Parts: sequence; C-alpha cells; structure tokens
Amino acid sequence: MKTALITGCSSGYGLEIARHFHAQGWTVIATMRKPREDVLPRSDRLRVLPLDVTAPASIADAVEAAGPIDVLVNNAGIGVVGAFEATPMAHVRKVFETNTFGVMAMTQAVIPQMRERRSGVIVNVTSSVTLAPMPLAAAYTASKQAIEGFTGSLAHELAEFGVRTKLVEPGYAPTTRFAANTDIPVMDLIPETYADYAGPIFAAFANPPMTTKESDVAEAVWMAANDTTARLRYPAGADAVALASNA
Repeated sequence: MKTALITGCSSGYGLEIARHFHAQGWTVIATMRKPREDVLPRSDRLRVLPLDVTAPASIADAVEAAGPIDVLVNNAGIGVVGAFEATPMAHVRKVFETNTFGVMAMTQAVIPQMRERRSGVIVNVTSSVTLAPMPLAAAYTASKQAIEGFTGSLAHELAEFGVRTKLVEPGYAPTTRFAANTDIPVMDLIPETYADYAGPIFAAFANPPMTTKESDVAEAVWMAANDTTARLRYPAGADAVALASNA
C-alpha cells in the first residue's frame, strides 16, 4: 500500500486531493498548520499531522512521523491580490516563504528517503498564472514561477535515482478562497490610482468564462503521481488546459 503526504489539507485543493487518494486505497498523511480531523473521513489509512512548511522543526517532525513516503504533494500556499507597488515587501517575503521556500524545504526533506529507495514522486502544485500571468498578482505569480523552474531542473537531477518530479497547474477556482487566504485585505492593496483599472479585473474574477473544480485538481495530481513517463506538466481544469494549449 502506497503512502502520500499532502500539505495544506484543511480546505480547497489539499482537502480534495487527500480525499481522492484515500478513496483510491492509499494511506494518506494529511497535513495542516492547525489540524482538523472533522473534514476528513475516519480511517486507519488516514492520519492528520500538524505541519508548518515555513518551520524546519515542524517539517522534520512531520516527515519522521509519516514514515516512508511514496508521493509528496506540495499543495500548501497563500495568495495575495493587489497592486505590487502597494504590497509591503514583508508580505512578498511571506508569500515566498510558503509558496516557494516551503515547497523547497519539504522537497529537500523527502529526497534522501526516496533516493535511497530509488523510488518516489514529488508533485508540486503551482497555478495557471505560470501559463498566463494575470494582473494584480505579481508576487504570487513570481512565487509560483520559481517552483516551475525548480521542478523542471530537479526532474533532471533526480531521474538518475528513480525519483520523479511533476507540476500540476490549476486554473482559477473561486471555491479555494484565493484572495481570502492572506492576512492583508485586498482593498488595502489597491491604491486609488489603480481603482479604475482594478474594477473590471475584479468583475472578471467574479464571473469567469471557465473555472476549475477542486476535483479537477485532485484528478490531475493523481495522474501525475502515477505517471511513470517523463511528462512534467499537468494543467488542471478547462481554463488551465485552454491556456496550456495556447502557450
């Protein structure tokens, strides 16, 4: 029986990914900053562990408690929407600490065991903004673009040891509360000089022509985790697939 450790499972993509892997018969280690067992099915194949991907000690504890990991899904992330000039650099760094350095730290923590077994998959969840950068999300886009390059390079580096790295690129999913997953209110990052520009963009966010379902992302992660080919990228959702085809 294979084991998947998934980060950011309290809601959104991570929660649906954990449910999907569990439904397929895998052992699931669902991690969250503040563990909530009520959101997941009770099962001897499912464990909820505390994990803060920005804290080295928390990472070490979670990886040790999880035991042998066949698949790591780096899903935890935070969003920020607003004009870049109004975004405090402290918050930009916070976004990178979770979305970029947190992914790198988790990856570094599991590589030794996967390399020694000459088996394992690391799936990094980025975003369709890496396919078509959107306005008012410069810091977020940069944090996700960094993981695209990181994962592509690592794919070459780890192939020698039988370890695969994959990218899942979700489209826009209103249900993931992207703009709410931040400690700075969106409107605080929209100066008056940007108001006329931002209005139509927010209106488009509220009524997009295509969206991504959480199940789309779970299925894409499942496909990536089980694909033994050298394929690197897996767009998830109709909007992301459309962007990828035009890239």
